[in-house]
Amino acid sequence: MTALPVLFVSHGAPTMAIEDTPTRHFIETLGKDFPKPKAVVVVSSHWSANTPMIGAASAPATLHDFFGFPEELYEIDYPAPGDPDLAARMQFLLDQNGIKAGLDDKRGLDHAVWTPLRLMYPDADIPVVPLAVLPGALGDFHYRMGAALRSLRSEGVLILASGGITHNLREYFVRAPDAPIEPWAMAFADWVADRATARADDELMAWEKAPQALRNHPSPEHFLPLLTALGAATPGIPASLLHRAYGWGVLALDAYRFD
Repeated sequence: MTALPVLFVSHGAPTMAIEDTPTRHFIETLGKDFPKPKAVVVVSSHWSANTPMIGAASAPATLHDFFGFPEELYEIDYPAPGDPDLAARMQFLLDQNGIKAGLDDKRGLDHAVWTPLRLMYPDADIPVVPLAVLPGALGDFHYRMGAALRSLRSEGVLILASGGITHNLREYFVRAPDAPIEPWAMAFADWVADRATARADDELMAWEKAPQALRNHPSPEHFLPLLTALGAATPGIPASLLHRAYGWGVLALDAYRFD
């Protein structure tokens, strides 16, 4: 079986699920140029843990992990099944690579998971397994998690990393959706694009040294999924920048494909 790609998407604000935007329409097209996966592993920027954790629920609930948004969002349900067997296999693969991971059979699907999947696979008929990020761990740890799971791609599993190329909520909340793009946000997004398309993996793992890195990511949760995607990618093959857009002038909504 030909290996499926690895995808990174910037899921933006929760309203991505209901608003008419270029990024929403782009995500709706993802998955059209490769086979339907047997399952999807989603590296979620909205599941933070102190140790590696894998969602092992057989019927994960739809989590509405946000506040103050339109009521319509709280009525969304994405009833995709889980895959406890795949979760256990992921645990085994991580353990074989020196990473001890736990299984959480109660974990549901947060909006970093269901927002892109609902647009890509609206029938909710593909099993989904979420994977947590570790804000206290360095970039190379997340890269190693991705590398440990790389073989799943040849088994019909899509690895989808869901985060944000930039993510400063304090700056976001004081701007309008059509605010002009801030130079400091563009500088960081451009730096990531340059390194990802050149597969400068070591520089990306040390992303905190990039221009305006900590202004764009006061906390690292939304950047870490990109590093797991990078680790799961075939070494040496440049990433493809599939989409670029900005919201509120500070949220870079870039998406990448890794083969």
